[in-house]
Amino acid sequence: MISLSSIDPEFEQLFTRVVNARREADSDVSGQVTDILRTVRTGGDDALVQYTQRYDGYPLIDDADWKVTPERCAEAYEQIDSELRDALNLAASRIRAYHEAQLPRNRDFTDEAGVRLGAIWRPVDAAGLYVPGGRAAYPSSLLMNAIPARVAGVERVVVVTPTPKGNSNPLVLAAAHIAGIDEMWRVGGAQAVGALAYGTNRIKPVDVITGPGNAYVAEAKRQLFGVVGIDMVAGPSEILVVADGKNNPDWIAADLLSQAEHDPTSQSILITDDAGFAALVEDSISVQLSQLSTGKTAKASWDDHGVIILVNDIEQEAPALINRLAAEHLELAIDNPEAMLPKVRHAGSVFLGRMTPEAVGDYVAGPNHVLPTGRRARFSSGLSVLDFMKRTSFIALDDDAFSAIGPAAATLAYAEGLPAHAKSVELRIK
Repeated sequence: MISLSSIDPEFEQLFTRVVNARREADSDVSGQVTDILRTVRTGGDDALVQYTQRYDGYPLIDDADWKVTPERCAEAYEQIDSELRDALNLAASRIRAYHEAQLPRNRDFTDEAGVRLGAIWRPVDAAGLYVPGGRAAYPSSLLMNAIPARVAGVERVVVVTPTPKGNSNPLVLAAAHIAGIDEMWRVGGAQAVGALAYGTNRIKPVDVITGPGNAYVAEAKRQLFGVVGIDMVAGPSEILVVADGKNNPDWIAADLLSQAEHDPTSQSILITDDAGFAALVEDSISVQLSQLSTGKTAKASWDDHGVIILVNDIEQEAPALINRLAAEHLELAIDNPEAMLPKVRHAGSVFLGRMTPEAVGDYVAGPNHVLPTGRRARFSSGLSVLDFMKRTSFIALDDDAFSAIGPAAATLAYAEGLPAHAKSVELRIK
């Protein structure tokens, strides 16, 4: 764990190192993924059979091996504990309500020149969702990806998920039932992403691929962007907590560990103006690590990537540091988080106040938990309904409107050396 102080003469150099630290896949992963995608493109189902046997120890022989049926998902939904079922339904209803409010409106108007202009929003035909099944399986991620696709109006929603040794997580299956998944394939890794993009005899191609995964899955999505649309290239999870000394140090320690337990490459950062509080948080982290079933993973993350930053004036200094870090998750556990929020220009999602832990956002708050990592919040947003839609503009001119703007189009076409463009306009000028 790294400790920094803003009064240290070397603070800028050390903080810049934290900002620029790379925790993502190296070139070796890129090369391996390129080979996998090439094999899937040429080998189709046969390639998927080989990779699934190699990495998941699971033979794909007949239809029952390849797919999880809707009936099996419905059965899992009925069999899970009622408290879990209620929690999944609550999460789904809140996610759905939030994303329904994101639906864009079509536009159709006539401007002062008499030109009719507008745009129509339509969903993509098919969306592919990657649901992890290796280090952990997350029914919440399935809901967060599938529900916006359904709200957007996507007709075919397809899930790919690894099932090591043929084992499926019943909560993931229950979530698939709630979301109304059309197809669920027992394949994972970069090869599953390739199958969604290129299509195979069994798996028909999709238009958009979303969902989190390991470094190989993220790299596959990056390489296939352009063949299909993607939500983002997601890296290791991260949380930035801005907290003053009025907080309960156990709460803040738990918040930091909530992301550290995802993966050894995850990152948790605390900014505070109270050195004594920082020490208490650090002590609490040590205690909680010994009690967590995920303690080994969380400890590796905290030891290798954790950061505590001490500042003199949290209100004056924190915003600049926040914006340079552009974290996936940002907690503002301070007296007046509303005053700091307008100063936050770059963050995937912001959690306001001492009673708003990031973990609530992962499950039941409503906004999407698929968020940009690796400082990509500087230029991208979390998953939304718009990731499953595209906009088509339209234009209509009558004689008067054409007379008002057509000549200028011909003038610009000649200026660009495109006489055919100009002639298509001039032939219509009366």
